[in-house]
Amino acid sequence: MPLVETTPPRPLSEIDTEDFRRLPVGMGELRRVLGGGIVPGMGVLVGGEPGIGKSTLLLQLAAEVADAVGPTLYVTGEESAQQVKLRAKRLGIHTPHLYLLAEIHLETILHHIEQMQPTLVVVDSIQAIYSDALPAAAGNVSQVRECAARLLRLTKTHHIPLFLVGHVTKEGTIAGPRVLEHMVDTVLYFEGERHHAYRILRAVKNRFGSTNEVGIFEMGEKGLEEVPNPSAAFLAERLPNAAGSAIAVTMEGTRPLLVEIQALTSTTSFSQPRRTANGIEFNRLLLLTAVLSKRVGLRLAEQDVFVNVVGGLRVEEPAADLAVAAAIASSVKNIPLPADTVFIGEIGLSGELRSVAHLPRRLQEAAQLGFARAVIPRTALRSRGHKAPDGLDLIRVRTLAEALDTILRPA
Repeated sequence: MPLVETTPPRPLSEIDTEDFRRLPVGMGELRRVLGGGIVPGMGVLVGGEPGIGKSTLLLQLAAEVADAVGPTLYVTGEESAQQVKLRAKRLGIHTPHLYLLAEIHLETILHHIEQMQPTLVVVDSIQAIYSDALPAAAGNVSQVRECAARLLRLTKTHHIPLFLVGHVTKEGTIAGPRVLEHMVDTVLYFEGERHHAYRILRAVKNRFGSTNEVGIFEMGEKGLEEVPNPSAAFLAERLPNAAGSAIAVTMEGTRPLLVEIQALTSTTSFSQPRRTANGIEFNRLLLLTAVLSKRVGLRLAEQDVFVNVVGGLRVEEPAADLAVAAAIASSVKNIPLPADTVFIGEIGLSGELRSVAHLPRRLQEAAQLGFARAVIPRTALRSRGHKAPDGLDLIRVRTLAEALDTILRPA
């Protein structure tokens, strides 16, 4: 006699997939990241910095599913039910089908899930839950692993989607055992600066969809709101005739985004000039300043250099190299860059410009937002049969020096 109840093997042809119809999710950006919606029984781990809005996102999600499908259960282990109620009131959530459970005892939580059979369960957070089966305190590696495993086992048995909130370490990874990310079906990271309004939701693992999609939200008084046109939002407050401002076209997953990159240079008062990068990798900034000094001849050894990506975004791909370098050169020479021009290209150590992926999609996004010119590597699009979008002129250059000579001509 088996120790636990098991499901006997069945022929593949007899397995019903109707149980895996996705639940409707009102937030289109979240639906995009999940791959089309919530699959019954899926386990999702959501990580992010404290105060970034994880609880707000999941409370809004739970309320939408409650209204559209049926009762949902929100388990709060770090806040009281009254605190969650105040947040729900601020967000305008009044659905009677959303149930709150302020509890950190695993066995009690499992009991309520079995009795209630909700359509969705949110546990905030997994590090706050403990089980009587282990002597360790809540948050311990063994407790996190055991509690997550038992929650996932129960919810998968009853085809209930489960969202777990996870704390992150100083390095930005989810705290606890690495096996936690392997146990769930989907791992989402909620990114952004607490002092900026924009947030990015990206999937680093997804068994039911692609990991190449991102969702972009704006934190407002009524909670998280979707940003239907992120490029326009990021450029809304741009000063077009300011020196040190360049427009880069970066890819967030499969979505092209136009972002403003600002640079400021000033004569240093220290023996060692400062290099400050906000939104780009610091080592990438050092590389670009070295190329500007060696290959272009800019005197940056006497200049402090500050680079910032507007809106709190973080640009990690090398396609923004040309925009960063152009912004720095513009600030040094105090000559504004053309307001109707975008910059796309990776910069090599020899000062050459190299092609980047998804260039046609980047150019199409720039054309749709009214930009008239794009500075791109000379070899880009030559052998692939692609044409420039209507209304967008391509400025093809071979080197960084050539690009700067072309666009930084004093009026």
